[in-house]
Amino acid sequence: MNSAAKIPQYKLFINPIDLRELKRDIWIDDPIPAQLKLDGKRLEIDLSYRGSHIRDYIKKSYQISFYKPSLFKGSKQIHLNAEFKDPSLIRNKLSFDFFSELGVLSPQSQHVLLTLNGKVEGVYLEIESVDQHFLRRRNLTTGSIFYAVDGDANFSLMSDLDKELKKSLELGYERKFGIASDDYYLQEFIIKINTIPVPEFEREIPKYVDVDKYLRWIAGIIFTSNYDGFVHNYALYRNGESGLFEVIPWDYDATWGRDVNGKVMEANYVPIEGFNTLTARLLDVRNFRKQYRTLLEEIMNHQFTIEFIIPKVENLHQSIRPYVLQDPYKNQAIDQFDQEIYVISNYIEERREYLYRKLVKLI
Repeated sequence: MNSAAKIPQYKLFINPIDLRELKRDIWIDDPIPAQLKLDGKRLEIDLSYRGSHIRDYIKKSYQISFYKPSLFKGSKQIHLNAEFKDPSLIRNKLSFDFFSELGVLSPQSQHVLLTLNGKVEGVYLEIESVDQHFLRRRNLTTGSIFYAVDGDANFSLMSDLDKELKKSLELGYERKFGIASDDYYLQEFIIKINTIPVPEFEREIPKYVDVDKYLRWIAGIIFTSNYDGFVHNYALYRNGESGLFEVIPWDYDATWGRDVNGKVMEANYVPIEGFNTLTARLLDVRNFRKQYRTLLEEIMNHQFTIEFIIPKVENLHQSIRPYVLQDPYKNQAIDQFDQEIYVISNYIEERREYLYRKLVKLI
């Protein structure tokens, strides 16, 4: 194995009694104490399972909070994703890196080899937590962060879940960072999205959201085809200085031609105009629609091409392949892993054809 291709090795140690407690009920969020050895250091941590439906998978995903020291490399918390339904194990990282190329705030991530009490658990994706430390590392103004936790994070007054008027404008969101009074700004934002009169919308909405960054986020969803991305799988950050909201992507394994179950997704499945209330209102404005179309064309000429993406896919594939062979949950599917380069390549070609046909809708 080429030493330059090595990925970090994370070694978890859990007392067998605590491990039994963790496995007793996979839906309990209470953490257990554990140790994590990495970079030659042994760290005291709190550990729990993470995710919703993914907890049912045989290969678990974890949330780690650093206890002693309380911060490690500037982070209080990290996530270790099993990427169990993604045959390539790279779609999440490929997406986050792609969003960054588009100028969208995105979590940093890296593949690691995880062992638990000496037993290889396989290849995981370590993902940076989106919190106050995320802002600090980027020298961003402190502000509030809200996680979109379900389909009610649709920028609408109507519930996406029961199709009725929301009982609270905070439905669908969980404040990750900030104070209680920050909830007011989220409520105001959603009210304004839905009540600014059409003649005033183009002038007024830029007072609440960074329109350029929002359109870049929508473009990222469109190119990666994250079906849930418009009403879920994101965090809202309100810049405390400018007062503007922008969106941070999250959970992008069901992308690049595969759905949440790992099945091949048709390249035309996610519409070019997206969906959610804010996107619909923005694209109803001719100037914003033109700005969006120009942005899509620029990305299709530069970032969303076989020439730009596939070398990145190949590099990620080559860097983790020796470790996928050690992964007890994935090593029997190495042939499929090897074919994923072609699945992603075919997706890019077919998605480009679809988007070129649909650009006319954005005139």
